[in-house]
Amino acid sequence: MSVLDHDGVRLAVDGPLATVTLTDPARRNAQSPALWRALAEAGRTLPGSVRVVVLRGEGPSFSVGLDRRAFTPEGLPGEPSFTDLARGGDAEVDAVIAGYQEAFTWWRRPDLVSVAAVRGHAIGAGFQLALACDLRVAAADAQFAMRETGLGLVPDLTGTHPLVALIGYARALEVCVTGRLVRADEAERIGLVNLVVPDDQLDEAATELAAALLAAPRDAVIETKALLQGATGRDLAAQCAAERAAQTRRLRDLAGLDD
Repeated sequence: MSVLDHDGVRLAVDGPLATVTLTDPARRNAQSPALWRALAEAGRTLPGSVRVVVLRGEGPSFSVGLDRRAFTPEGLPGEPSFTDLARGGDAEVDAVIAGYQEAFTWWRRPDLVSVAAVRGHAIGAGFQLALACDLRVAAADAQFAMRETGLGLVPDLTGTHPLVALIGYARALEVCVTGRLVRADEAERIGLVNLVVPDDQLDEAATELAAALLAAPRDAVIETKALLQGATGRDLAAQCAAERAAQTRRLRDLAGLDD
């Protein structure tokens, strides 16, 4: 069932599985503030029954990143240009960028597992959108690149944190500053993606992964995701305590003793 379909974003829900599709293949799913608002709306619109979200792009590319018209003096139609944005006060600029980031943060919600199915280009904002998801499945033709630094900017759509977590500081710095392409085979080798499959098997692989994720009990998945998300911020003793507390909740729930 299609729940939302506008500004280059379509949300379809089938029971516990939702699919978010970028729907502008003619422009290789270039991104804009309007698309980011639609993505944020998709996150707010998800029914509570949804457990897994698959993100994909129509056509040959996942997303080539920000629409290049944004870099012109005129900017994108109906949106503030970069020059207009720069003229604002610090709080105003901060608020605008925070609004953009809302399109990229909800994929990490503790009650969901999100999967990006990436084919072709995932550049700049497209790379960061793939990084926003918990898991990534890539076609053999996938190419990732962070091009913001070469434009005099920084990656500001929540991508720096997961990038460092996945591939480490030194490699993340090199990828961001050089802006080079990371092809699918390297992406799998360095831990950027979970799985690489032949181009014509990407949709099938994403569907199979979603089914495997849905096979596990929801509450156990939520508790496990929370444990793993918090692991890097805890020392071993604190992580052990968190595991004990989570397991206590699970045991009581399974025994029917939960409040």
